[in-house]
Amino acid sequence: MKRSLVLLLPGGLILLAAVLLLRPRALPDSILPFIRTLPYLIMVIGLFLGWLFNRSRIVFAILILALADSVLLRFGAGKGAGGETGRIALQATALLVPLNLAVYAMLAERGLFTPRGLARVLPVLAQVLLVAWLCRPDQRGLAAALWHKFITMPWPAWTPLAQPALVAFGLALALQTTRVMLHRNALESGFLWALVAAFLAFHNARVDWVATTFFGVAGLVLVMSLLQTSYRMAYHDELTGLPGRRAMNESLLKLGSRYAVAMVDVDHFKQFNDQYGHRVGDQMLRMVAARLGEVTGGGEAFRYGGEEFSIIFPDKSVEEAVPHLEAVRKMVETSGFVLRGRDRPRKRPAKPKASTAPRNSVSVTVSIGVAGRDGRHQTPDQVIKAADRAMYRAKEDGRNRVRS
Repeated sequence: MKRSLVLLLPGGLILLAAVLLLRPRALPDSILPFIRTLPYLIMVIGLFLGWLFNRSRIVFAILILALADSVLLRFGAGKGAGGETGRIALQATALLVPLNLAVYAMLAERGLFTPRGLARVLPVLAQVLLVAWLCRPDQRGLAAALWHKFITMPWPAWTPLAQPALVAFGLALALQTTRVMLHRNALESGFLWALVAAFLAFHNARVDWVATTFFGVAGLVLVMSLLQTSYRMAYHDELTGLPGRRAMNESLLKLGSRYAVAMVDVDHFKQFNDQYGHRVGDQMLRMVAARLGEVTGGGEAFRYGGEEFSIIFPDKSVEEAVPHLEAVRKMVETSGFVLRGRDRPRKRPAKPKASTAPRNSVSVTVSIGVAGRDGRHQTPDQVIKAADRAMYRAKEDGRNRVRS
């Protein structure tokens, strides 16, 4: 279910809304001038946000879409505008757009105004020159490869694209769908739906859509995916997957007059990190976070910072929260932590093999302090400080316990 939502949101819903609302005669004529201007506004906003968040992949993807849009506006899809030159430019652009989007989706972020980031402009410029070169009359023989037939069959009338362009879109869509299922994040999903929108853009003329509409939709999908990714980075801890400190602060603002807050600290974490290294320490934090995320009683776990976590219990007193905290403390203690051997794969295989090597496991425990809103502690900050003091009492009393 979660994988399906990642695949659909937000790009799938945006594209579905565009298909329903932007079809001919679906909207009043009075807003058509705005619809025609909207793609350019979206692309300007996308370029700005890509620069602001230092996301070079978004900037270059939108640049590719803008260049393709200019070709489509000039030559149109299926209209024969520009004669043979227009047909070549259209097919070459349709071939290059999906390949570019697939490549930029896979590239690691290198910043925008860095030598590596700026170097990515060169392939884009080279492709512009390549298309212009193919459009020259003396290169018509080479340009004929754009209509190469992999399969000899009557060509469907619904598409103006030749087989190489369709193959490029098919490969790019298959690759990006795989990446979405593997990585499951909004930005990868955004590139997938931008590919679909770009494909529809080359078919605008066949159904009388405005030429720039779906390139604008592709840009909007990327912009919304970028905003969703930035939101998640701000409010969720990347290492553990739990909501982060900012999300916790916002949750505290929504609490009523009755609540309890627990502060959780992993026992002896510094010694564990020093002995086994930061990578193993990160694995252990993920394990602890997973157990805390299973807390009952309406509690919600957050990554507070370092090896500290917090759990908020809305509408619960300290007395009501303690049994649930004891349960989650025992859950962490009994889970144990098996140290990863050097020959152990980083990802769980589909068919794990039984290992004869001894399992090197270590005990992991947490100390928990809990406090609630009362006459002495009226504000969330005061409650958190009281819970923090209770947590240190738990450590002083021998660790691996709950104190209030």
